[in-house]
Order: sequence, then C-alpha cells, then structure tokens
Amino acid sequence: MTSQDADRPEAAGTSRRSKITPEREQEFFDAVLDQLRSCGYDAVTMEGIAASTRCSKSTLYRQWKTKPQFVAAALRSNRRVRFTDIDTGSLAEDLRQAAAAAGEGAGKDTGLLQALGHAVMEDPELKCALREALVEPEIAALRAILARGVARGEVPAGHPALEYVPAQLFGMLRMRPVLEGEQADAAYLVRFVEAVVLPALGLP
Repeated sequence: MTSQDADRPEAAGTSRRSKITPEREQEFFDAVLDQLRSCGYDAVTMEGIAASTRCSKSTLYRQWKTKPQFVAAALRSNRRVRFTDIDTGSLAEDLRQAAAAAGEGAGKDTGLLQALGHAVMEDPELKCALREALVEPEIAALRAILARGVARGEVPAGHPALEYVPAQLFGMLRMRPVLEGEQADAAYLVRFVEAVVLPALGLP
C-alpha cells in the first residue's frame, strides 16, 4: 500500500465524480503542475493541492482516487505542440524555429521532467501521461517538419541523420541543465542546431 493509498478518505471508494467546471478543473491541474516544478513529485500531496486551491480534500479524491491519477490527468491537460505552425519552406529555417520554440519553454518542461524522473519509472500511468503530454506530440510534429524537407528534396529520404534529430534536440533540452547547470534556452538550441544538426543533415 502506498502512502497516498493509506491516507485516502473512504469517500474515494465511490465511483461518483462531483461536477466541477472545466475552469475549476484546470485550476487544480495548474496547482499540481506548479507544485511539481517547485517541490518535486514526492512533496505533492492531495492536502497541499486542496489547501492551495481552497477546496476540500474529499472533492479531489472523488475526482481522482490517487495522487498518480491526479498528476497524470494534470499532465494530459498540459498537452500542447509548439511546432505545428512552423513551415517556412526551408528545412534549415524550420529547424531553427523549432529549436527556438523548444528553448522558450525549456525551464517549465525540464522542471517537470526532473520532478517526475524517478516516479515515472515506477508508475506506468505516469510514464504514459508524460509521454502523451510532453514527448510524443512534439516528436511527431518535428518528424513532420523533417518529412516536408525530404519531400522538397532538401535531404535524401534515407539520410541516416534524420532518425536522430528528435533525440538530439530533446536530449540537449534535458542534459544541459545536468552538465552545465543552465537551461537550454532558445539562443543555445539555435546555436546547437546550426553547429550540429544542420551539418549532420548536409544543410547550410
């Protein structure tokens, strides 16, 4: 039995869900994500969220029976793709713009990844929610950018470097704070794309 199961009210056993507005639900999710970034996963509690959003703990347990379920729902609510509108007609410029867009949200995304690093290895639902919210949509959008470049004839379809572009870009987002103690901001990621990614693809 986990700690969150141990302190769960009996009311959580019911399948009923109280009616809350989408706006109120988003307030709960925003509070969860804020606490994750500032305190880490282990420090997030239903009691703390209830206090910060001025609601009863039982209200939260009626909606989400456990902390992992609550955090997973908050992550899914945060799903967004920053690259879908990028289409300049040039693969090199598209990749520069994608790097800049990724760098603009680096602090928030890296904070979530660091906060959830250990927890997602132990909870499959959290791992799935994290991938759905932060990883898969943006990898798909980045691959679409690359596919358009291939279709325009800028890069050969079988170019071996194409496979590694998402890992290069998102890996740098995650690792620069670890290696250098600084976020991979927009300017840094654009320089990285120009120095590493574009040459690997044979682009100017």
